[in-house]
Amino acid sequence: MTPDTSSRKRRIFLVDDHPLVREWLANLINQQSDLMVCGEAGSAAQALELIPTVEADVAIVDIAMEGGSGVELIKDLKTAHPGVAVVVLSMHDELLYGERALRAGARGYIMKREATKNVLQAIHQVLEGKLYVSRTVALMMAERFVDGASLTTDSPVKSLSDRELEVFQLLGHGYGTRQIAEELRISFRTVQSFCARIKQKLELSSAAELLREAVRWHDDRGGK
Repeated sequence: MTPDTSSRKRRIFLVDDHPLVREWLANLINQQSDLMVCGEAGSAAQALELIPTVEADVAIVDIAMEGGSGVELIKDLKTAHPGVAVVVLSMHDELLYGERALRAGARGYIMKREATKNVLQAIHQVLEGKLYVSRTVALMMAERFVDGASLTTDSPVKSLSDRELEVFQLLGHGYGTRQIAEELRISFRTVQSFCARIKQKLELSSAAELLREAVRWHDDRGGK
């Protein structure tokens, strides 16, 4: 006889490098009659190792974390575990990262400042096979399809690729080229190539100008 799975709690996996955020999410989710947290990780590498072992239905992923990128993790999960729906929960600007996350394979994007009910609404919505984004992003995506434009092309920084943006962010955080290579687990020469492309896209003429622009952009966004 086939077991009845209609009342099975849906399994949620948490990926965030802040233990307090994971604790808050776990308390919120485990209070729901139809949801349960089946595991958690503080890094992308740990998430990729653990998610296959816990039969997760949904992974809640932060964009920025130590030792890896949330966007790259989304891409990896989409390839290796397409049955796991990904919801991004991040402090980072949805107008900059929302479309990137959706393109990478996420099914939802929530800002950490949003109300608790939005987190639960997003989980339930993606479990139903739907997308979850804010009204602002939904309207901009609609305009994109009407105009044939991309959400990510309205400023020079938004024209950067996912990897280029990661490098640019780390420069703004004060990382040197070798530190960036270690953080992203890529070669020193690859980082140099990314920096060269970033300078070209942002129309900067020197490494010093690139560093100043990265720090300025980092500070304008509140150091996030």
